[in-house]
Amino acid sequence: MAIFKLMIRLCAILLLIGSGAVIAQPPLASALQDGQHILLMRHADAPGFGDPPNYQLDQCNTQRNLGELGRKQAKATGDWLSKQGIKQAQVFSSPWCRCIDTALLLNKGNVAIEPALGSFFDNTSQADVQTKNLIALIAKERQKNPRSPIIMVTHQVNIGAFTGQAVGSGEMILVKVDP
Repeated sequence: MAIFKLMIRLCAILLLIGSGAVIAQPPLASALQDGQHILLMRHADAPGFGDPPNYQLDQCNTQRNLGELGRKQAKATGDWLSKQGIKQAQVFSSPWCRCIDTALLLNKGNVAIEPALGSFFDNTSQADVQTKNLIALIAKERQKNPRSPIIMVTHQVNIGAFTGQAVGSGEMILVKVDP
């Protein structure tokens, strides 16, 4: 039965191609435009662990930043997203420079800095507050831009607290959100 359905779909796709009809967007682009999904991304590769003592958010040279691999990774991710049909998006970033740089290198549009995406690695007691702020940000942006892809570049601790999932540097997770 499943093979039969697959063959019907394949025939329908071939008919659409032959007729010159427009084929639907790739699944990721469709999901990000359905008003129910967002893409959470951990910043690209930034060598080291945590930030140096006494780092300052307004001084990138005091933070752990993207390395050459991280810059290449972020650009390649942006290229891959384009191939998935995501040419433009509402892009939000943590105030940390490695997240801002990752978001900019995706090349999907202007980047809005959002404290709700900021790391609480150094103060895990902020996990609940940061997660509630993230939920409020997502709800506000999904309501404001229901059909626009939303990409949020943040940190492992934030993604883990919100989704329960661990992601590596530069990895993304598609999240279906409750309005």
